[in-house]
Amino acid sequence: MQDEKLRERLDARTSIYNGHVINLEKWDVTLPNGKPAMREVAIHKGASAIVPVDDEGYVYLVRQFRTPLQRVLTEVPAGKLDSAGEDHLVAAKRELHEETGFTAKKWTHLVDLATTPGFCTETISLYLAEGLTRGETDFDDDEFLDLVRMPLNEAVRTALTGGFEDAKTIAALLLAAHARKGEGAPC
Repeated sequence: MQDEKLRERLDARTSIYNGHVINLEKWDVTLPNGKPAMREVAIHKGASAIVPVDDEGYVYLVRQFRTPLQRVLTEVPAGKLDSAGEDHLVAAKRELHEETGFTAKKWTHLVDLATTPGFCTETISLYLAEGLTRGETDFDDDEFLDLVRMPLNEAVRTALTGGFEDAKTIAALLLAAHARKGEGAPC
């Protein structure tokens, strides 16, 4: 491939806002044709998401209110990294326990996704968690979740027919179902 003919050169970064979840920056770049341009970039530490599947083939999802959309969504358990250098699997194990109370004996890395590469640096690692053992949840102080248990094949049908809105959930469910069919993780 000839990626160099597409590459933008980063000339300068200006901090606009530093928040708890994201930092916002203005990036001055030079386009491949030599002209200057500006990019608005959300800097994000990254995240992990988990498809927990029990021995009976049921998946555990969480329902939570998402303020930016002003409605409740059903999603796979997930959460942001505590720091930019945190191992994604460590974060996945923590988030599974916090949001569902489960621990898992078997972990399969499914894929790393760039969630919104047009304006955000976030990557999210998707995992399949199996061999579940139930424990107590440990929600963050600002988390209010309901746990939903459904057959994985029903969750996949729901994803394929538009019943879930969350992109990480749709991707994670489809990839987990693929991996469980004995075809292995795609990555």
